[in-house]
Amino acid sequence: MPAVDSLTALILLVLRFVALAGAAYAVFHAVRQRTDAFTAVDKLTKPVWVGILVVALLVIFAFGINFIGIIGIVAVCVYLVDVRPKVDGIQRGPRW
Repeated sequence: MPAVDSLTALILLVLRFVALAGAAYAVFHAVRQRTDAFTAVDKLTKPVWVGILVVALLVIFAFGINFIGIIGIVAVCVYLVDVRPKVDGIQRGPRW
């Protein structure tokens, strides 16, 4: 059983690094965007999103992949799946 435990620990460690990389990317992306782009797409303001993402990054770093860490991962996923495409779309303009 020790091999199974070490394999599980390795998988959780890899997932933690992936979550940290995703959170770092989300923070970097949010910081680089214009402030008015967030309100133009009817989302929370830029400082709120940056705050949420920084807290999520710190939570994932501190707690890893447990219940509290998953809350941080959900916050990052909401930004990457919902907010980021709309903010990018408003800054690029129409696609025609």
